[in-house]
Amino acid sequence: MKMTLEITAEPLPQDLARVGEGLTAFNDSDVGASGRKTLAVFVRDDAGAIVAGISGYTAWGWLYVQWLWVDETWRGRHIAASMLDAAEREALARGCQAAWIDTFNQTAAKVYQRQGYQPFGTLADFPVGRSRIFLQKKLS
Repeated sequence: MKMTLEITAEPLPQDLARVGEGLTAFNDSDVGASGRKTLAVFVRDDAGAIVAGISGYTAWGWLYVQWLWVDETWRGRHIAASMLDAAEREALARGCQAAWIDTFNQTAAKVYQRQGYQPFGTLADFPVGRSRIFLQKKLS
């Protein structure tokens, strides 16, 4: 049987979906269904524009915060803390026991630590000159 190896910077959505489906099926058979469910928190200004947000998901009893962003003009108002609190409450309602997040920004890491997140690992030079910090928090 012949195979080909393809490298692309523009994968087709259905090709990515196939890889995701295959991995999901493998993981389901290995450790059980993840129960993965998207979780987002948005902060909007008076005009309805998004000025801050969290995007992530819950799976296997964990909340993963993939993205957390606050517009520069809204920073310093504890918005990140409020969004994390809201995401954690929803994660608890979904049966999660813990949460994790990562960053390469030292200021963000301090914000997360004030929220009770503790570092559990780092990757040096990711990006070069910085360290990517992985943090976790017990929710229950």
